[in-house]
Amino acid sequence: MGVLKRFEQRLEGLVNGTFAKVFKSEVQPVEIAGALQRECDNNATIWNRDRTVVPNDFIVELSAPDYERLSPYSGQLGEELAGMVRDYAKQQRYTFMGTIQVHLEKADDLDTGLYRVRSRTLAASESQDQYGDQYGDHAAHRGDPHVRPPAQRPSAARAPGPAGGWPEPPAGMPPMPSSPPPGRPGASGAPGTQVRRWIEINGTRHQISRPTLVLGRSTEADVRIDDPGVSRRHCEIRIGTPATIQDLGSTNGIVVDGQHTTRATLRDGSRIVVGSTTIVYRQAEG
Repeated sequence: MGVLKRFEQRLEGLVNGTFAKVFKSEVQPVEIAGALQRECDNNATIWNRDRTVVPNDFIVELSAPDYERLSPYSGQLGEELAGMVRDYAKQQRYTFMGTIQVHLEKADDLDTGLYRVRSRTLAASESQDQYGDQYGDHAAHRGDPHVRPPAQRPSAARAPGPAGGWPEPPAGMPPMPSSPPPGRPGASGAPGTQVRRWIEINGTRHQISRPTLVLGRSTEADVRIDDPGVSRRHCEIRIGTPATIQDLGSTNGIVVDGQHTTRATLRDGSRIVVGSTTIVYRQAEG
C-alpha cells in the first residue's frame, strides 16, 4: 500500500470523520501530502552514496478562509503530515538533520483553494529562528494548472553554489562533496543508453513497452485498476522526451505530484493519484 493511501486511511479514522467535513474545499489533504513529498524530492541534497538529506521543517501556507477552517485541527493534521513525510523518506531512503515538523500558516495573498509549501533543513541542535529566512519561495498550488504565482526556486539538489559547485551547507553540517557521486539521480548515461520505464501500483510493477499506456477500470485498458473512483479509460501515459500523462475525460480527474491537472510531464518518482489509487512513475537508464 502506498504512503499517500495509508495517510488517507489514517486521516479518515480521526475524530469521527471531522476531517472529511473540513476538507470539502479545493485544498485536499492528499494534495498537501503530495506537495510535501515533491518538496523532499526537489530539495534532496546528496552528501555521499549512502546519504541523501531532505528538508525536515515545512510550512504550508493557506488562504485566509482555508486557514480559518483548518486551524482548529492544525496540530493533529501537522502530526499526520509529518508522519507521512517520515514514511515517504523511509521508502526513498532519505535522511533528516533534525525533527520533522509541519506547520500551517495564513497567507493573505492566496485565494481560496490555493496553498504554498516552504521548507528548510534544520539540524537537531539549531533553534527555530536561526534559519528563519531560509525557507524556499515556492509557487502556489491549485487544481487549476494555469495558475502560476511566484516562480519556484531551483531545488537544493541542483542549485549551483559558488563558482558553479555544490550549494554551501548551513553551519554545523558536514561539507558537501566536491563533485556529485557516481550514479546520482538524473545523471545521464553513455550515448545510446536506453531508458527503461515502468509504473508501480500497490507494490506491483508494470513495464511500459509501448508508446502509449492506457490506465482504467475497463478490462480493455492496458493496465486495469480495480477502483470504483477510476473511469473505464481514465488516463494515458505517453512516452516521449519527456514522458507525459493525459487525462482521457475521466469523471474524477488525475492528481500529479499533488496538483490536479489534465496533462502533466512525468519524471522519475512522479506520483499519480486516480480515484483512491496511487501510481508511481519510474524510469532509469540501462
